[in-house]
Amino acid sequence: MRVYLTGRVRVEADPVLLDEADLPGRQGRLALALLVGERHRAVPRDELAEELWGEDLPAAWDNGLRALLSKLRGVLQRAGLAPDVLSHAFGCYQLQLPVDAWVDVEVAGGAVHAAETTLAAGDPRQAYGCTYVGYHITRRPFLPGEDGPWVTRFRARLQGLRLRALDCVVECNAATGQLAEAVRAAEDALGIDPLREAAYQRYMRALAAAGDQVEALRVWQRCQRTLADELGVSPSAQTEGVYLDILRA
Repeated sequence: MRVYLTGRVRVEADPVLLDEADLPGRQGRLALALLVGERHRAVPRDELAEELWGEDLPAAWDNGLRALLSKLRGVLQRAGLAPDVLSHAFGCYQLQLPVDAWVDVEVAGGAVHAAETTLAAGDPRQAYGCTYVGYHITRRPFLPGEDGPWVTRFRARLQGLRLRALDCVVECNAATGQLAEAVRAAEDALGIDPLREAAYQRYMRALAAAGDQVEALRVWQRCQRTLADELGVSPSAQTEGVYLDILRA
């Protein structure tokens, strides 16, 4: 079984494919995503209700929640899952997926961790495959149109994971001589978080390795300006050291 939370929410259990259109509306998509994303813990019904209705909690929300999850349970049974796939006890719900279920966001986290470990061991070629698994999953949108508290937190987690994946993309490509790809990935990372000094350091190194020292020095100036304007601080000694290495080269 494969479950995708990025891009279009869907469940694949050969030969069955459940797409967003098969779920019980917007709330069904959101409830499934939350229960999959938190499948290793029991989720209090109040937490689910807050995500589904926000401040517009209906008077009969408890009945509405039970009805929605009953429909969702029925949809999941079409994928071959047992009736108790969605358990309910002590005011909490928990999704019991098969032990070998493949969940894209979990796979992305494992892939990025493996890539970082392999890069730290000095083997960029071996890290390449894991790097791009994490990168391609985390670059897809997560529940567009939703902005509840859980979605916001989970989206931030995925963004942090995407930044780590981009760091690995930079390192892998720089180490294997694919400098244009390294530069693009470094620029993408900086676009996501313009206050992250590690991104400036990788961007400057990638540009310098690609032979564009002038642009690398412009990135240093951009780093100085951004940190001063947004945080009132100067770049760290480590970032300045990258700049001085480029200047001396």
